[in-house]
Amino acid sequence: MQKEEFSYAYVYAIASAAGYSFQRTTTPLDQLGIDLIFTGIGVQGIMGNPQLYVQLKCTSRAILDENYLKYPLKVKNHEELRVPQQYPPLILVAVVVPDHINDWLYQSEEELCLKRCGYWISLAGEASTENQETVTVSIPRENRFTVNALKSLMQCIARGETL
Repeated sequence: MQKEEFSYAYVYAIASAAGYSFQRTTTPLDQLGIDLIFTGIGVQGIMGNPQLYVQLKCTSRAILDENYLKYPLKVKNHEELRVPQQYPPLILVAVVVPDHINDWLYQSEEELCLKRCGYWISLAGEASTENQETVTVSIPRENRFTVNALKSLMQCIARGETL
């Protein structure tokens, strides 16, 4: 439960700094694999007020190699995320935290530091799997979920581009 709430705080901080509306979803959307909705109010493009759906995960057991975060995703979640040409698009955001909860956050008068990082990936159009329980998803480490990344994603959506 603490990991889940921490990941929401991480994403909320990103959304606030980017200037986008952010809301947690209710149970019916959650059952479809949609945890969050971002709305870009006033974003210019062919899609007025673009939206982005997010399936949010949090882990302290991530496998990070030089180029990728390898995340074991349940097959059910993989199936939800691989739907092609969905609007709003649905991406996976995996927030990585340190093993020990006391290391997740540092605060002083000058800063509030949320430890580790979030990464995003679109699995739209991916092939189905024969696996029964999990699929290891390789998320490029360059896909950090940052203020600039969220702005870029929303601008792509506003232009009608696929993620």
